[in-house]
Amino acid sequence: MWQDGIADRVKAIAGPITASLGMELVAVEAAVEHGRRLMRVYIDKPEGVTLDDCADVSMELGLALDVADPINERYVLEVSSPGLDRPLIKEGDYIRFAGRKVRLRTKAPVEGRRNFKATIVGAKDGATTVTDEDGRRWELEIANIEKARLEIEL
Repeated sequence: MWQDGIADRVKAIAGPITASLGMELVAVEAAVEHGRRLMRVYIDKPEGVTLDDCADVSMELGLALDVADPINERYVLEVSSPGLDRPLIKEGDYIRFAGRKVRLRTKAPVEGRRNFKATIVGAKDGATTVTDEDGRRWELEIANIEKARLEIEL
């Protein structure tokens, strides 16, 4: 895996840029695919992200990364929408998407269980409440959630 902490350094630069353009920085991900180093930046806004939005962020962020130079290796910058199966990361994500279905995995088991397919009830004080397919309510610490994505509902 390339440089630990690189995504955090890029996130610190990308956050103010996306905010100044009226968008939310959803996530930054450093990945390697087919031997290429990728820096993926996911953006969103209430009315949805357009190709022009991605191009604007890519141009501004690319320039800022060239100046700050937080990455000392060759990489490809990708800026895109998080998609219909958007990842949920912050407490605000769980509040915003209350009522939607989610698939999530916890870092540590909760009553012997790590995988949940549920509906988001809401979130507060660093935890989200979800209702699973059997109607059982679970309160899960957001810090204990390893991965969460919205379910695609068409």
